[in-house]
Amino acid sequence: MPAQTPRRTVLKGAALAGAAGLGVAACSTESKLGHARVPTPTAPVDLGAPEEVPVGGAKLYREQRVLVSCPAAGRYTAFSAQCTHAGCVLDRIEDNEGNCPCHGSRFDVTTGKALKGPATVPLPEVPVRVENGRLIAGPEA
Repeated sequence: MPAQTPRRTVLKGAALAGAAGLGVAACSTESKLGHARVPTPTAPVDLGAPEEVPVGGAKLYREQRVLVSCPAAGRYTAFSAQCTHAGCVLDRIEDNEGNCPCHGSRFDVTTGKALKGPATVPLPEVPVRVENGRLIAGPEA
């Protein structure tokens, strides 16, 4: 008959294995932006006529990876449309929330705040301005 391992030895081993896993997680160097290490855009992007963004609402420019909200006439706020969890591009806006199709994260389109995980970090703000009657997102050239 095989000898049994004392219960205390088994529990110590489990505790040490768990602590080792925590040490690895605590030493992670992953960016708070997940796989979206560099939020978009990194250069000026012409988004078109400012009137395309509804007052009190927002518009997703998926191809340019930008989300623009218009809290009041003539005022615009923009955010990167890359989810801060894994870098997927948001796919739609519903009830003033941007949706990530990859893992279900949701973001407030007026503040960029993460509302539903797995994302916990807000969408990075992107400079936005009106130039010559066009909505331009990204840093100035």
